[in-house]
Amino acid sequence: MKNHGLILIASICFGLTSCSPDVADNANPPTGSTGSAAVETNPANSTYRPAFSGQTRIAGVSTTTPFTSSVVTESLRSPWGITNLPDGRLLITEKAGSMRLATPAGQLSGPITGIPAVNPAGQGGLLGVRVDPAFSTNRMIYWVFSEARPDGNVTAVAKGTLSPDETRIEGATVIYRALPAYSGIAHYGGRLVIDPAGNLLVSTGERSDLVTRPQAQSINSGLGKIIRINKDGTASSGNPLATTAGALPEVYSLGLRNPQGLAFHPVTGELWESEHGPRGGDEINRIQPGANYGWPIITYGIEYSGTRVGEGIQQREGLEQPVYYWDPVISPSGMTFYTSNRIPEWQNNLFIGSLSGMHLVRLVIANNRVVGEERLLAGEGQRFRDVTQGIDGALYAITDGGRLYRIDRR
Repeated sequence: MKNHGLILIASICFGLTSCSPDVADNANPPTGSTGSAAVETNPANSTYRPAFSGQTRIAGVSTTTPFTSSVVTESLRSPWGITNLPDGRLLITEKAGSMRLATPAGQLSGPITGIPAVNPAGQGGLLGVRVDPAFSTNRMIYWVFSEARPDGNVTAVAKGTLSPDETRIEGATVIYRALPAYSGIAHYGGRLVIDPAGNLLVSTGERSDLVTRPQAQSINSGLGKIIRINKDGTASSGNPLATTAGALPEVYSLGLRNPQGLAFHPVTGELWESEHGPRGGDEINRIQPGANYGWPIITYGIEYSGTRVGEGIQQREGLEQPVYYWDPVISPSGMTFYTSNRIPEWQNNLFIGSLSGMHLVRLVIANNRVVGEERLLAGEGQRFRDVTQGIDGALYAITDGGRLYRIDRR
């Protein structure tokens, strides 16, 4: 990519508002902001300090309503994305390239065919999925996948219709590719949501390696972004950089590392995102159009080697702070806001699948700040990849180990 594409969205010359102290492995972490014990008890990877109270290690909370969790099937194969059909069934993607239908009781269909070939190597495969709001009449499905091309791999978006007998996808078409292609097999991002106006919002990763990492800051690259497109793959009208010289018109926000979770807040309608940090620095962000979330210029994580990322700074004017971050990492993936009245204390809480942390995160949010954290299903020994609220009001979570969980009031 050309150097003129590298920008800090507000200005390249903003001054520092805060510098970090030296990195120190196993440093004492910040404590919960209310004085109550945080759920994280392991030492942080650095001595980096949060930008505001409650940005990390918030006080722990515990659900008081009796609830139950059950494994309704263990027969999925590396599931990655889950979403609802209007009739209450669930549509689930499997990393190697299949989709499956599941009932809330765990009855699975056979693999759905007709899906373009995916590259399942590394972190790639068949990823996020959503059905069209008018699925009952048009049977249209949208999904994200890693596509192998002669010049490398890309995060791609496709669409197609589910056949009447529900065994295959018909008319599958790739509608968008996050360019440039790259030969690496990591950090595809891959989540997809549909806003009330019918636009597709898709998360793309910066492809991990040092050579591609700076493209998260480039407005003429599709890497490390939230992109906003129409259902035919063209840029949606009103995107924030549509009139900016040299910018890709589909870019909605930038400065992201490996965003694997997207969800709309049920009250404000704003888009929220979860993102993998390196060693420390997993984030929850409130996505604003045109905003720059800082990677790799600012981060609360360090390199896997233990050295600083870039200049080792966590704040810079013009770059957005995460609403919340974790150090050490939990590897946050798919997520959903809970809107059911079945467990009233969970209403408008954010639930996030944790991979390396092997639990389901519950974040209590008030005025766009996290005010409590709970770890659910932590004893299951499962990497939780995605979670959704079903039509019936229960939560359904999938794990890399092939399980589908149903979580509901007892």
